[in-house]
Amino acid sequence: MPDSGAYDVIVVGAGNAALCAALAAREHGAKVLVLEKASEEERGGNSTFTAGGFRFVHHGVEDLRKDVLVDLSESEATQMYIPPFTAEIYMDDLLKVTENLSEPELADLLVNRSRETVVWMREKGVRWIPMFSRQSYMVKGVQTFFGGMAVEAVGGGWGLVDFLFRAAERNQIPVRYNTALRKLTHNRKGEITGVTVFGPDGYDDIAAKSVVLACGGFEADPEMRVRYYGPGWEMAKVRGTRHNTGDGIKAALDIGAAAFGGWSTCHAVQWDISSPPFGDRVVLDNYQKHSYPIGIIVNVNGERFVDEGADFRNHTYAKYGREVMKQPQRMAVQIFDQKTIKMVRDEYRIRQVTKAEANTLEDLAQKLEISAEGLMRTVAAFNAACQPGDYNPAILDGKCTKGITPPKSNWALPIDEPPYSGFVVTCGITFSFGGLKITTDGEVEDTTGRIIPGLFAAGELVGGVFYQNYLGGAGLMSGSVFGRIAGNSAGRFGKG
Repeated sequence: MPDSGAYDVIVVGAGNAALCAALAAREHGAKVLVLEKASEEERGGNSTFTAGGFRFVHHGVEDLRKDVLVDLSESEATQMYIPPFTAEIYMDDLLKVTENLSEPELADLLVNRSRETVVWMREKGVRWIPMFSRQSYMVKGVQTFFGGMAVEAVGGGWGLVDFLFRAAERNQIPVRYNTALRKLTHNRKGEITGVTVFGPDGYDDIAAKSVVLACGGFEADPEMRVRYYGPGWEMAKVRGTRHNTGDGIKAALDIGAAAFGGWSTCHAVQWDISSPPFGDRVVLDNYQKHSYPIGIIVNVNGERFVDEGADFRNHTYAKYGREVMKQPQRMAVQIFDQKTIKMVRDEYRIRQVTKAEANTLEDLAQKLEISAEGLMRTVAAFNAACQPGDYNPAILDGKCTKGITPPKSNWALPIDEPPYSGFVVTCGITFSFGGLKITTDGEVEDTTGRIIPGLFAAGELVGGVFYQNYLGGAGLMSGSVFGRIAGNSAGRFGKG
């Protein structure tokens, strides 16, 4: 169907980053169009499949109540402790997990614009609540938050996307569904002139003064996964949308955009082995299994292969999926006893879970079809290596093992109180780290370092923010920060 006319800004994608870009561009009076490859029922990209958690700078509960957790009552506030999360801590954590590879200027924007962006989203209608069930433990009668992430959108990822779509509707921003980007169009000067898309009625050319690419990475493309991550990655589960096949990245590279960032690494987690190939819009992210810091993880030989207590879950979960991918049969088992099973996250209690329970480790291993001899040997060595100390899952308690490899650096409790529970996981890929090179204004650069006029990018297809590993809640935050930046720049460009 022919389009009704030229736009100031076309935003490709309809997840968190894309909708933030569209809303920011609209603030400049720009005529904005959003293109969504998925149907209306499948809209929202990877954002829908998240828990909706955001990592941003704040100074504790009372500070958050001013302009983020505005619905939090005084009595609720007195029953929780949220440690301050300063810009310095945020930057230190980001650089630690990315091995100091995060592009300094992009890291600075992510950290220092995080709080103002969350407040801006609140003004657009997004509501926030404390992330009780996944980011806190009860410690001495107080709900104690840990790991630097404490706030989520009401309704999780689905709620976040719904809030943003409602804001787009209020701002009269149209969305074309079932419309996939095929290429970027430009004139002889190299200036972007619009897009070629493929929709229900075939190909269409849509004119625009500027384009924001915010349509995700390439994690749902098995060929690209194998090309950049290696053999076997075509068999990885995809946590989120099936539509993130690198369309925006490929279209930009085709016109000379610069590839940038961690192309050989990705965000990948421990994911239920019986999950479907792509994200389930009912179960959403509950196939993840992220309480491993209070248990142990073994492979089919019954052997441990990571330090489950190396750091807070938020600092390790996005790289441990890749470690599972390296194991025989691309699988692992998380094991808990009665001391910790009651503390696991709600995702362990869903109906769609692959688990076994037994009164002995031998019986558990047989039910799980892993080596009983290996599991019993591993648990005996682990139990003997556990050191005395005060156990506190809300802090890095230093309660560790000695004399075994790999060690467990925190939260090391003997596995000795039956019945024992085992949960079978594989690797679930969330998003790719490699993408496009952008300026601090969200402009896409070409391979010579020049700006491609009229082309902007945000979200998971931006390279240079995450390498090797990831901080929980920083992905949605990055999408919002750089979506807003790209939208502001595109809005000004389109109205210029």
